[in-house]
Amino acid sequence: MYRVTECNQRVSPGRALVPGLIMLLAVSLAGCTSSVKLKGEWSESVEGNPVFGNLLVVGVSPDRNVRCAFERALATRLRSDTVKATASCAVMAVDAQLSRETVVAAVGSIGADAVIATSLVAVNAGAREGGSREERGGGYYKPTAYGYDYGYFGAYGVPVVYGEFETFPSVLSVSGVVELATNVYETRSAEKVYGMTTRAKNLESRGMALAMITPRIAERLRDDGVVR
Repeated sequence: MYRVTECNQRVSPGRALVPGLIMLLAVSLAGCTSSVKLKGEWSESVEGNPVFGNLLVVGVSPDRNVRCAFERALATRLRSDTVKATASCAVMAVDAQLSRETVVAAVGSIGADAVIATSLVAVNAGAREGGSREERGGGYYKPTAYGYDYGYFGAYGVPVVYGEFETFPSVLSVSGVVELATNVYETRSAEKVYGMTTRAKNLESRGMALAMITPRIAERLRDDGVVR
Protein backbone atom coordinates (compact mmCIF):
# COMPACT_ATOMS: atom_id res chain seq x y z
CA MET A 1 0.00 0.00 0.00
CA TYR A 2 1.24 3.48 -0.83
CA ARG A 3 0.78 6.44 1.49
CA VAL A 4 1.26 9.99 0.32
CA THR A 5 2.09 12.98 2.47
CA GLU A 6 -0.08 15.99 1.65
CA CYS A 7 -0.69 19.14 3.64
CA ASN A 8 -2.01 22.68 3.61
CA GLN A 9 -0.67 25.31 5.97
CA ARG A 10 -1.90 28.85 6.67
CA VAL A 11 -0.24 31.42 8.88
CA SER A 12 -1.79 34.48 10.50
CA PRO A 13 0.16 37.46 9.09
CA GLY A 14 0.28 39.32 12.37
CA ARG A 15 1.53 36.42 14.44
CA ALA A 16 5.01 36.77 15.91
CA LEU A 17 7.25 33.72 15.52
CA VAL A 18 10.43 32.86 17.38
CA PRO A 19 13.40 31.88 15.16
CA GLY A 20 13.11 28.16 15.93
CA LEU A 21 9.43 28.16 15.08
CA ILE A 22 10.11 30.07 11.87
CA MET A 23 12.57 27.40 10.78
CA LEU A 24 10.15 24.61 11.65
CA LEU A 25 7.36 26.37 9.79
CA ALA A 26 9.56 26.86 6.74
CA VAL A 27 10.27 23.13 6.56
CA SER A 28 6.58 22.39 7.09
CA LEU A 29 5.45 24.73 4.34
CA ALA A 30 8.08 23.46 1.93
CA GLY A 31 6.94 19.92 2.71
CA CYS A 32 3.49 20.78 1.40
CA THR A 33 4.89 20.73 -2.14
CA SER A 34 6.77 17.49 -1.51
CA SER A 35 5.43 13.96 -1.44
CA VAL A 36 6.67 10.71 0.03
CA LYS A 37 5.33 7.30 -1.00
CA LEU A 38 6.26 4.01 0.64
CA LYS A 39 5.72 0.37 -0.19
CA GLY A 40 6.77 -2.41 2.16
CA GLU A 41 6.37 -6.16 2.34
CA TRP A 42 7.66 -9.16 4.25
CA SER A 43 9.89 -11.66 2.47
CA GLU A 44 8.07 -14.80 1.35
CA SER A 45 10.38 -16.99 3.43
CA VAL A 46 9.38 -15.32 6.69
CA GLU A 47 7.29 -17.47 9.03
CA GLY A 48 5.29 -16.19 11.96
CA ASN A 49 5.37 -12.57 13.03
CA PRO A 50 8.94 -11.61 13.93
CA VAL A 51 9.34 -8.30 15.70
CA PHE A 52 12.63 -6.59 16.55
CA GLY A 53 13.67 -4.31 19.37
CA ASN A 54 17.46 -3.89 19.19
CA LEU A 55 18.36 -2.36 15.84
CA LEU A 56 21.58 -1.46 14.07
CA VAL A 57 20.82 1.31 11.56
CA VAL A 58 23.03 1.41 8.46
CA GLY A 59 23.07 4.01 5.71
CA VAL A 60 24.66 2.32 2.70
CA SER A 61 26.79 5.15 1.31
CA PRO A 62 30.52 5.76 0.80
CA ASP A 63 30.00 9.36 1.96
CA ARG A 64 30.42 8.99 5.73
CA ASN A 65 29.04 12.43 6.58
CA VAL A 66 25.81 11.82 4.67
CA ARG A 67 25.62 8.25 5.92
CA CYS A 68 25.97 9.28 9.57
CA ALA A 69 23.42 12.07 9.28
CA PHE A 70 20.87 9.68 7.81
CA GLU A 71 21.60 6.93 10.33
CA ARG A 72 21.27 9.24 13.31
CA ALA A 73 18.04 10.76 12.02
CA LEU A 74 16.43 7.37 11.40
CA ALA A 75 17.72 5.88 14.66
CA THR A 76 16.21 8.80 16.58
CA ARG A 77 12.85 8.21 14.92
CA LEU A 78 12.95 4.48 15.67
CA ARG A 79 13.84 4.72 19.36
CA SER A 80 11.11 4.24 21.94
CA ASP A 81 10.57 2.70 25.35
CA THR A 82 10.59 -0.72 23.65
CA VAL A 83 13.10 -0.15 20.82
CA LYS A 84 16.83 0.47 21.00
CA ALA A 85 18.24 1.84 17.72
CA THR A 86 21.95 2.49 17.19
CA ALA A 87 23.58 4.20 14.21
CA SER A 88 26.44 2.14 12.78
CA CYS A 89 28.56 5.31 12.83
CA ALA A 90 28.31 5.29 16.61
CA VAL A 91 29.99 1.88 16.96
CA MET A 92 32.24 1.63 13.88
CA ALA A 93 35.67 3.21 13.63
CA VAL A 94 35.81 6.44 11.63
CA ASP A 95 38.01 4.82 8.98
CA ALA A 96 36.07 1.53 8.85
CA GLN A 97 34.67 0.48 5.48
CA LEU A 98 31.16 -0.90 5.24
CA SER A 99 31.54 -4.65 4.85
CA ARG A 100 29.97 -7.81 6.18
CA GLU A 101 32.78 -8.08 8.71
CA THR A 102 32.37 -4.56 10.11
CA VAL A 103 28.58 -4.87 10.29
CA VAL A 104 28.83 -8.26 12.02
CA ALA A 105 31.26 -6.74 14.54
CA ALA A 106 28.88 -3.83 15.15
CA VAL A 107 25.96 -6.23 15.58
CA GLY A 108 27.95 -8.18 18.15
CA SER A 109 29.00 -5.07 20.06
CA ILE A 110 25.41 -4.02 20.75
CA GLY A 111 23.67 -7.41 20.59
CA ALA A 112 21.37 -6.28 17.77
CA ASP A 113 18.60 -8.61 16.66
CA ALA A 114 18.12 -6.82 13.32
CA VAL A 115 19.99 -4.60 10.88
CA ILE A 116 18.04 -1.92 9.02
CA ALA A 117 20.02 -0.93 5.92
CA THR A 118 18.97 1.91 3.61
CA SER A 119 20.51 2.77 0.24
CA LEU A 120 19.79 5.18 -2.58
CA VAL A 121 18.53 3.20 -5.55
CA ALA A 122 17.65 5.97 -8.00
CA VAL A 123 17.78 9.72 -8.34
CA ASN A 124 16.25 11.92 -11.01
CA ALA A 125 17.36 15.43 -10.15
CA GLY A 126 16.63 17.24 -13.37
CA ALA A 127 14.59 15.09 -15.71
CA ARG A 128 10.90 14.40 -15.87
CA GLU A 129 9.57 11.51 -13.82
CA GLY A 130 9.60 8.24 -15.73
CA GLY A 131 12.38 9.34 -18.09
CA SER A 132 14.90 7.19 -19.86
CA ARG A 133 17.75 5.40 -18.13
CA GLU A 134 20.15 8.18 -19.11
CA GLU A 135 17.75 10.81 -17.74
CA ARG A 136 17.42 8.85 -14.54
CA GLY A 137 21.11 8.87 -13.74
CA GLY A 138 22.81 6.35 -16.05
CA GLY A 139 23.39 2.65 -15.56
CA TYR A 140 23.89 2.37 -11.81
CA TYR A 141 20.67 0.43 -11.35
CA LYS A 142 18.30 -1.85 -13.21
CA PRO A 143 14.61 -2.71 -12.72
CA THR A 144 13.88 -5.99 -10.91
CA ALA A 145 10.77 -7.68 -9.60
CA TYR A 146 10.99 -5.63 -6.43
CA GLY A 147 12.66 -2.26 -6.25
CA TYR A 148 16.12 -1.97 -7.79
CA ASP A 149 19.33 -3.95 -7.70
CA TYR A 150 22.92 -2.82 -8.09
CA GLY A 151 24.22 -6.35 -8.43
CA TYR A 152 27.18 -6.28 -6.06
CA PHE A 153 25.63 -6.07 -2.59
CA GLY A 154 26.05 -8.88 -0.12
CA ALA A 155 24.92 -9.64 3.41
CA TYR A 156 23.20 -6.78 5.25
CA GLY A 157 23.00 -4.82 1.99
CA VAL A 158 26.65 -3.77 2.11
CA PRO A 159 29.02 -3.84 -0.91
CA VAL A 160 31.00 -6.93 -1.80
CA VAL A 161 33.42 -4.98 -3.99
CA TYR A 162 34.32 -1.79 -2.16
CA GLY A 163 36.32 -0.32 -5.03
CA GLU A 164 33.14 -0.05 -7.11
CA PHE A 165 31.17 1.23 -4.14
CA GLU A 166 33.46 4.25 -3.73
CA THR A 167 31.83 5.89 -6.79
CA PHE A 168 28.32 5.04 -5.58
CA PRO A 169 25.81 7.93 -5.20
CA SER A 170 25.15 9.25 -1.70
CA VAL A 171 22.49 7.53 0.39
CA LEU A 172 20.35 10.64 0.20
CA SER A 173 20.05 13.13 -2.64
CA VAL A 174 18.68 16.58 -1.97
CA SER A 175 16.41 17.39 -4.89
CA GLY A 176 14.19 15.97 -7.59
CA VAL A 177 12.83 12.43 -7.41
CA VAL A 178 14.63 10.09 -5.02
CA GLU A 179 14.11 6.38 -4.43
CA LEU A 180 15.47 4.60 -1.36
CA ALA A 181 15.50 0.90 -0.50
CA THR A 182 15.25 -0.02 3.18
CA ASN A 183 15.82 -3.68 4.00
CA VAL A 184 15.59 -5.39 7.37
CA TYR A 185 17.87 -8.35 8.13
CA GLU A 186 17.58 -10.58 11.17
CA THR A 187 21.03 -11.11 12.61
CA ARG A 188 20.98 -14.85 13.31
CA SER A 189 21.40 -15.67 9.62
CA ALA A 190 21.77 -12.22 7.99
CA GLU A 191 18.62 -13.10 6.02
CA LYS A 192 16.46 -10.32 4.62
CA VAL A 193 13.04 -10.50 6.24
CA TYR A 194 11.42 -7.25 5.09
CA GLY A 195 11.87 -4.74 2.29
CA MET A 196 10.58 -1.22 1.75
CA THR A 197 10.91 1.28 -1.09
CA THR A 198 10.54 4.99 -0.45
CA ARG A 199 9.95 7.44 -3.29
CA ALA A 200 10.20 11.15 -2.54
CA LYS A 201 9.63 14.16 -4.81
CA ASN A 202 10.49 17.86 -4.63
CA LEU A 203 12.98 17.73 -1.78
CA GLU A 204 14.79 21.04 -1.66
CA SER A 205 17.55 20.31 0.86
CA ARG A 206 19.18 17.44 2.70
CA GLY A 207 17.68 18.72 5.95
CA MET A 208 14.20 18.59 4.45
CA ALA A 209 14.89 15.12 3.08
CA LEU A 210 15.84 13.85 6.53
CA ALA A 211 12.84 15.56 8.12
CA MET A 212 10.41 14.20 5.51
CA ILE A 213 11.72 10.68 4.89
CA THR A 214 13.04 9.23 8.16
CA PRO A 215 9.80 9.68 10.17
CA ARG A 216 7.83 7.95 7.41
CA ILE A 217 10.22 4.99 7.26
CA ALA A 218 10.06 4.57 11.04
CA GLU A 219 6.27 4.89 11.05
CA ARG A 220 5.86 2.28 8.33
CA LEU A 221 8.16 -0.18 10.11
CA ARG A 222 5.99 0.17 13.20
CA ASP A 223 2.72 -0.07 11.28
CA ASP A 224 3.87 -3.28 9.58
CA GLY A 225 4.94 -4.80 12.90
CA VAL A 226 8.63 -4.99 12.05
CA VAL A 227 9.71 -3.13 15.18
CA ARG A 228 8.10 -3.02 18.60
